[in-house]
Amino acid sequence: MNIRDDFILKDIHEGYLVGGYVRDFLTGVNIVEVKDRDISVKGAEEFSKKLASSLDATFITLDSENKIYRLVLKDKENYLDISELCGDTIEEDLMRRDFTINAIAYDLKENKFIDVTGGIEDIKNKRIRSIKEENFIDDPLRILRAYRFMATTGFGVNEELEHILIKHKDLLHLPAKERIHDEIVKLFGGKYTSETLLKMLDSGILEIIFPCVKDIKKIPANTHHHLDLIHHVIETVKQIETQYKNANSEILEHLNKTDFGGYPRINHLKLAGFLHDIGKPSTWTIEESGRHRFIGHDVEGEKLVKSLLKDLKFSNKQIEYISKMVRYHIYPSNVIVSPSLDNKIMMRYVRKMEDNVIDNIILAKADRLSAQGEAVTKEMTENNINGLNKLLNFYLEVKPTLKPLPKLLDGHEIMQILEITQSPVLGKIMNELHEAQLNGEVNTKEEAINFIKNMDK
Repeated sequence: MNIRDDFILKDIHEGYLVGGYVRDFLTGVNIVEVKDRDISVKGAEEFSKKLASSLDATFITLDSENKIYRLVLKDKENYLDISELCGDTIEEDLMRRDFTINAIAYDLKENKFIDVTGGIEDIKNKRIRSIKEENFIDDPLRILRAYRFMATTGFGVNEELEHILIKHKDLLHLPAKERIHDEIVKLFGGKYTSETLLKMLDSGILEIIFPCVKDIKKIPANTHHHLDLIHHVIETVKQIETQYKNANSEILEHLNKTDFGGYPRINHLKLAGFLHDIGKPSTWTIEESGRHRFIGHDVEGEKLVKSLLKDLKFSNKQIEYISKMVRYHIYPSNVIVSPSLDNKIMMRYVRKMEDNVIDNIILAKADRLSAQGEAVTKEMTENNINGLNKLLNFYLEVKPTLKPLPKLLDGHEIMQILEITQSPVLGKIMNELHEAQLNGEVNTKEEAINFIKNMDK
């Protein structure tokens, strides 16, 4: 495929195509799926307005001071970011960028690549090289971007860049949290995330991005975990990656959905896998027998992860999903060991987890496979995985017939029926009514009214 085959670029004959689109084209990524294109050009504002008119696109000013504009096409999916050329020439512009693999331009007038830093050769050799050390001081986010590209491309870094990343890692507190958030979610969407997390751990950068790592590193291996806690959570990410790689089309379709945050579910699930034991350091006790216990770490983890992600400017929906995965990462394994496991018990689990059943079971399997201490027998692991697969298959079978639970009574109706005011008691009543619906004890409005009238308050 040629760059000129692109349905937008085929009619643009001015300026320079730069950034990720060029890199992805040269690395063999299917650019049909790439929705954003970046162009640098002299006279960016006038060029953008003229191009917006010819493409019937929406013109948006992103940064008037630096002259950066966005054209959103009519399909609302594809867009062009157009920026003023930095410097007098495209060569000067490219020298101000982060890595050689991102400093390649395609001249839309002359139809040729411009590569002044050896980026094309670096792509062939699968390596990430810096252009100038000062570029990382000017924008320290590029330190995190280096790891993001390791995670998404699998490329290695040369010794010079590795030195720069470690030397200036303390500058990572300077970029806006919103920018760090985007790099984190992209990093966790890479094929090589688990490998990259190990590199970030070794360099000391992981605990700068995630301060909780300092405490997680203190938890040693134990009879149930053959790895210390930090390596356990990274191994959990690796096990999620393996399941994703081997998943069938139905599960892949679900995990590739962009339901929140502008990024696929799989990115968020892997991040949840990394953070699933965030509550363990504060709940850690050692019994007289020497057994390590972490009672309530799932509940504590939910609180901690909400605070962490809020600070990193994650959206409410992203936080809701990831914190739910952390809170319930043990839940499916508890379900399958029920002495009377039947369809009713499994349906209650499905109802409680709603659209997150697949994600939750994948996380539970990854957690189990990442904890193979001396007290965990091969039989225990096999029984757990078989049980989780049974639960997953049950869900996939009933999924086509599932309908949302009806809301039998709202808060206002409950207050009227019981003659109470809004208070924590009302919340308790609504939660218990919901649980009764999940259990199949309450199915009609009449049953709901009788239930709340007879419950202990």
